[in-house]
Amino acid sequence: MRTVDVLIVGAGAAGMMCAIEAARRGRSVRIVDHARAPGEKIRISGGGRCNFTNTGCGPHAFLGENPRFATSALKRYSQHDFIKRVDKAGIAWHEKTLGQLFCDDSAKQIVRMLTDDMRAAGAVLSLGVSVERVGKTAAGFEVALSDGSSVTARSLVLATGGKSIPKMGATGWAYDTARAFGLRVTDTRPALVPLTFEPGLMEQLTPLAGVAVDAVVTLASSSPKGDRPTFKEAMLFTHRGLSGPSILQISSYWREGEPITVAMAPGEAVYDRLKAAKEENGKQMVHTALGHIIPRRLAESVTDRAGVKGKLAEVGDKTLRKLDEAVNAWTVKPVGTEGYRTAEVTLGGVAVDQLDQQTMEAKSVPGLFIIGEAVDITGWLGGYNFQWAWSSGWCAGQSC
Repeated sequence: MRTVDVLIVGAGAAGMMCAIEAARRGRSVRIVDHARAPGEKIRISGGGRCNFTNTGCGPHAFLGENPRFATSALKRYSQHDFIKRVDKAGIAWHEKTLGQLFCDDSAKQIVRMLTDDMRAAGAVLSLGVSVERVGKTAAGFEVALSDGSSVTARSLVLATGGKSIPKMGATGWAYDTARAFGLRVTDTRPALVPLTFEPGLMEQLTPLAGVAVDAVVTLASSSPKGDRPTFKEAMLFTHRGLSGPSILQISSYWREGEPITVAMAPGEAVYDRLKAAKEENGKQMVHTALGHIIPRRLAESVTDRAGVKGKLAEVGDKTLRKLDEAVNAWTVKPVGTEGYRTAEVTLGGVAVDQLDQQTMEAKSVPGLFIIGEAVDITGWLGGYNFQWAWSSGWCAGQSC
């Protein structure tokens, strides 16, 4: 039976960061993962360029029972600290909209940086190995692995993430293990995920699949805090419903039965523009005039669903206002999401009142640490979840 100071389960962003920091402190560290390669979510993220953090990262961009739990970790190891690490590794990067930072080249550079740092610090990485059984001992933990070996460790770190993207092997193992140790786990659901429509509406909107617009998407009903989450980013019509950054963002707040309101030409006075077009050329078809404001296919769909046909000269102001509302106050009720299959992250997880916010150690189970997506802290789209992984992994690495 092998003995280590720290056994980390999950070689993703949080797990590798924790392994680096713990090993740099002189701990003997082994990190295991059932996958064939480390950091698979890092590799596929950001279109293969890894949106590794966000310049505006802070607790305001996180959800959970108590999002402010993330404050300590985000301050102790901030986005600026990770940027310095990326710079030191010689990885070129650029900033896109809304403070999102991406590699100029491949996301594999981030994975390589982490694996190189683990190797240099002395952490041992074992791939293709899963955990069969975990038991608590007086000195720590005894863990049986799928390769037939057993490991005893003073500290055990759960870093296997949530249920999102099951085709990559994601499971609820961290939640089940936490429950086995008596920890509370909040309800989980897919987050940062496309929304779907009921068959009738989906059939009407299928011709729009592939059409994208800049949109402002708002939760039509108030959140428990009384506010209405709103996101202004791109929106994409799909064969199933709606996707794109603005929809992925609102999906983390949306619940079954709730409508969303969408402005598909934000900042445009649609009524005024149609009124002016009518005065300039009343012979122009309504959908043609609207097609100068929004994509033509979308304009045709809006006028068809609103029952508006013919030339501008043939419609009154009331009808033009109706079209304005159909474009910039379109209220629709999704019936569901595409589920964990396409969700970028999992909402919910190990309840934060069970953990120490500075160390990520379970309050009732000394030596057990839980980090990253397995915790009930979920960020917005745009690098926030990676930063939570870096920050929570770093904090655990200072204490495990």
